Amino acid sequence: MVLMLNRQRRHRVEARGLARFAERVLAAVGKSGHAVTIVLVGDRAIRHLNREFRGVDRPTDVLSFPFGERDPDSPEPLPYLGDVVISVETARRYAARWRIPLDRELRNLIIHGVLHLCGYDHETDQGEMRRLERRLRRTLIP
Repeated sequence: MVLMLNRQRRHRVEARGLARFAERVLAAVGKSGHAVTIVLVGDRAIRHLNREFRGVDRPTDVLSFPFGERDPDSPEPLPYLGDVVISVETARRYAARWRIPLDRELRNLIIHGVLHLCGYDHETDQGEMRRLERRLRRTLIP
């Protein structure tokens, strides 16, 4: 299940389509029974979060906030993976730079954020997350 919250009004986005896409990403990574929240914000909001949680005082494109660690002794997986926060303003700038539609860049960021919620970390995993991202982009984004 995906809860999509659009907390920005500057740029028009198709939130329902993005939520359906996020469901497909969850299914593709074997997390169909899990839930995530995706929040679309502006640069001001994501800058605040980036500063508070990462100590970086500038906007970024996407932040992921995992809900918690799974207890390795528990047979039950956590049904709620966490939150993905995306700055539509930053995504729009990147989309323009790379000459792709905003919707495509938002989908790229959903993949990236959901993979972080699943425990992947491109800073420490010797390219595993990047390879999976590329594969998911090829198979899920037309």
